[in-house]
Amino acid sequence: MNRLQRMIRAHRILAVVAGVVVLSVVVVAAALFQPWRIFTSSSVYEALPAAPAPASAQAPASASAQAPAIPLPATPEAPVVLGSGTFQSQEHETTGTARLVRLADGSHLLRLEDMASSDGPDVKVWLSSLPAGGDWFKYRSGRYVDLGAVKATHGNHNYLLPPGTDITGLTSVVLWCDRFSVAFGSAPLI
Repeated sequence: MNRLQRMIRAHRILAVVAGVVVLSVVVVAAALFQPWRIFTSSSVYEALPAAPAPASAQAPASASAQAPAIPLPATPEAPVVLGSGTFQSQEHETTGTARLVRLADGSHLLRLEDMASSDGPDVKVWLSSLPAGGDWFKYRSGRYVDLGAVKATHGNHNYLLPPGTDITGLTSVVLWCDRFSVAFGSAPLI
């Protein structure tokens, strides 16, 4: 018998306890780090919400009831891009474009286009008051608006801002891993 086997047989209880501890550490580490996400990805392709369909207005009828009504063209307001920028990688390779858009109804939405990043546990989309790039630890210290979990690792995604959100001073978009406090990537909103 080799020395390890003799030691295990001599200290069976200690060997069982050590085995349980090692197994517990492996399970907890797997739950926290979710290493299988390195090999997973997902895609979502959402269209930019379109302007409302034009409603044709009718000109007031003339005194003569037989004159046909003349439709007046209605022009809906198109979405307006308030800021946009290209993603730069930080903790994980991240590419694509972020656009902050004001819709015809006055609401705001963040659109991620041609986005590609890594999967990870608890990844959120943030609008931040801090500049994109650089030290990714900094984002917690600035003002940010959490728009929720990232919808997918690839594609075109829309994130509606909560009504009444003050967008003044929000200068970047961050893909933020809340579990480990790291930025996967960020984009300036210029």
